[in-house]
Formats: sequence, C-alpha cells, structure tokens
Amino acid sequence: MSRAYNFCAGPATLPAEVLAQARDEMLDWQGTGMSVMEMSHRSDEFVEIATTAEQDFRELAGVSDDYAVLFMQGGASSQFATVPLNLLGDKTSADYINTGIWSQKAIAEARRYATVNVAGSSEPQGFATIPAAESWTTSPDAAYLHYTPNETIGGLEFDFVPDSPGVPLVADLSSTILSRPMDMSRFGLIYAGAQKNIGPSGLVVVVVRKDLLGRARKDTPTMMNYQVAAANGSMYNTPATYSWYLSGLVFKWLKAQGGVAAMGERNQRKAGKLYDFIDGNDFYANPIEQRYRSWMNVPFVLADDSLNGAFLAGAEERRLLNLQGHRSVGGMRASLYNAMPEAGVDALIDYMAEFAKERA
Repeated sequence: MSRAYNFCAGPATLPAEVLAQARDEMLDWQGTGMSVMEMSHRSDEFVEIATTAEQDFRELAGVSDDYAVLFMQGGASSQFATVPLNLLGDKTSADYINTGIWSQKAIAEARRYATVNVAGSSEPQGFATIPAAESWTTSPDAAYLHYTPNETIGGLEFDFVPDSPGVPLVADLSSTILSRPMDMSRFGLIYAGAQKNIGPSGLVVVVVRKDLLGRARKDTPTMMNYQVAAANGSMYNTPATYSWYLSGLVFKWLKAQGGVAAMGERNQRKAGKLYDFIDGNDFYANPIEQRYRSWMNVPFVLADDSLNGAFLAGAEERRLLNLQGHRSVGGMRASLYNAMPEAGVDALIDYMAEFAKERA
C-alpha cells in the first residue's frame, strides 16, 4: 500500500526511509538480537545511539560546546513550567510575547512561579500579525524573554529573532527546529517537542547555555532540573529511548538531504507554492499578514464553511490526511514539516483546485 500524505500538525509525518530502517531494525539492532526499545539505557549500545544522535543534532543545528543538549520527557508543554523553575534564579519576573495559543499556555504556566510581564501582544489583531518589536515594553528586572517563533495553530511565524539585551532569550522552537538555518548563539535556551521536525512524540530537546545551569529554584523537582539532566547525560532516569533512537535516524536523514540549509530552501518553496495558490483563488483565504505567514503550518478557510465536511471527505478519499484545522480556530490547516515531500503539496494544490472548480 502506498503511503498517504499526512498533513498532521503533530505527531507529524516521518521520512519513509527512517520508518523503513526502524522496521528493519525492530527485532534485531545491528546484530544484538534485541530491539532498541528493549535495551538498557545504560548499555554500550544505547549510549552509542544517544551520543551519535546528540552529535548529529549539534552539527545540524549549529550548537556549540557552550550549550548543553538535553533529551527530556514531557513534550514542550512540560517546559512551560520547567523554564521558569530553572531560569528565574533570585528574580521574580519574566517577559513573554503573546502571539497565540501556545504563547498563552506558556504564559499561564509561568504565572504559577513568576510575575509575567506580557511585553508585546498581537491578541488585539486576532493573532494575525507579530507585534512590532519597537512597541514591546520589557521589564528591567525580568529573568528572561520568552517567545514562540511559530504558532502551529494560528500559522503565525516570526521572521526575525528578537533582541534581548541583558537577559537570556528563550524560544519554543517545537515547530521550527531544523527547518532552516538559525543562529543558536542568539538564544539562552530553546526547547522543542520532537513530534514535528525531530521524531515521534514523548521527547523534548532542550538546548541551554551552560552558564544558565545551576539557577533552579530549590523546590524544582529533580526530574525538571536542567543541571541534573546535564550532569547525567539526560539519563537520570530511564529516558524515552525509542523516541531518542528514531530522532537519531531522522538526524541522519536530514544530513543526507543536505542539512538545514537544503531543508530551508525546500520548506520555503513548499510553503510558497501553497500560499501562492491560496492567494490566487477566491475560493480559499489565509488570515495571516503576508510577512508573518508560517512555513510550517498553513491555515486556510473555504469561501463557504458548509463545504468543510465535503472538502475533508474528498481529501481523505485522495489520501490527503489530517487537514482539519484546530478546533479552536476551525477551517483547514496543512502542516508542511521537513518530512512532507513537495509531491504532497502538489497533490494538495491539485485537489484544492479541483474542489474549487466543481463548486464555483
């Protein structure tokens, strides 16, 4: 059976080559006679898998030795609490930029531990734009500045990395990581749920500048303490071993594709094709200011909402899956992460053109 084109926002489509390798190694990893998911995380075999995955990630993302790379559990949502617990130190406030649902979730969780200053917000504009940086009102005593470079639900994406003089810049890179080149030296800390551009769910990658370790509050749970995770190679307890292994296979696949520079060119091209079609067809519309449209998540609405069900049914018949928009915003959403081939975007555009023509 041929594979469908899966436009899910996460867990997202994975490279077919990676899944095929995992299938071939499922029962016997490299002659060990056991599956990776059966291995001790402290065995030489798994330590090799983990070490190679970290090295490949560092190479792809351009992460220097000034940073610790942590493979933690709980997904990005767990980091909404883990970040303030680790970075507040002796301060009591932090700056956040509000650009959508995931920003709001991060803000709500941080308020359990700190006074949150919402330094900038596009909520008055319906989250259809990014608030101009010159309008932000940061706090002089903030411990850090947090933002969400890409809002997967709304399809809103920063086209710049904010300046954060004097405080660490923190970013939820879940849907942006490894999708294009980024200057990691601009950040104090980034975190990224794996299930979009890295691998399967159950894992979150944290990159934290080493000078920020050791600031955790005394009541920070051991499992959420970055310094503990770093000192134990992300293996203070049993990590999400199989997710870590599969992520390592994805890193190898990305390197074979030409790395993040090649992926950036491909991702920009994929998104450009779809946005150009939407803009050129009165039957579809995208609500986001053009400059800040996401490369990764393309929301769109039909001219007649009553046709949504028929559109989705026709898409599934053509094996174009998971196009329904998030329940909070409705409409449609096509997620175009690294593993989505251009052929999938072309197939979606062909279907959208056919659907619009039939109902014009």
